[in-house]
Amino acid sequence: MEARRIVITGGPSSGKTTLLNHLETLGHPCLHEISREVIKEAQERGIEQLFLTNPILFSELLLEGRLAQFRQATAQREPVLFYDRGLPDVTAYLDYVGTHYPDQFAETCRNHRYDTVFLLPPWPEIYTQDNERYESFEQAQKIHSFLYDAYLGYGYTVHEVPRGPVDTRVTHILDTLARGL
Repeated sequence: MEARRIVITGGPSSGKTTLLNHLETLGHPCLHEISREVIKEAQERGIEQLFLTNPILFSELLLEGRLAQFRQATAQREPVLFYDRGLPDVTAYLDYVGTHYPDQFAETCRNHRYDTVFLLPPWPEIYTQDNERYESFEQAQKIHSFLYDAYLGYGYTVHEVPRGPVDTRVTHILDTLARGL
């Protein structure tokens, strides 16, 4: 039996990683964001910001990695598998920066469907920048809009997760899933 694929997405500093880590402590299997790995590997090769330098190469690497993660649901024994970002995040970010991308990117997003999508809103109180997160809070707000539009464009119902303590957010997600939404 394939696990239900549940995406948790949102712009920078919306609390995705904290939320997924909490889900994991509760025993839920989670696949973590791979973009930091791609960024670190590029930095080790002397490319400070691969997404800004070569957005298509960066996005191809993300698409490949997220597609591999997507396929992991077929081997899951648990009924639900949580993802830190999904395939449509790739095209959303490219749309955000106005970069044209190959049709195969959108085709991959259309042909590999998640069961439920949760979107976390920008959250100014927890917003931070670091070596891998270079966007300003204003940019994070715009990215949020592009993520929302991308998932809608691929035919998903997008469930917004309210800001609040991590346990409240997790309860909201698990209750929504229990209601079959």
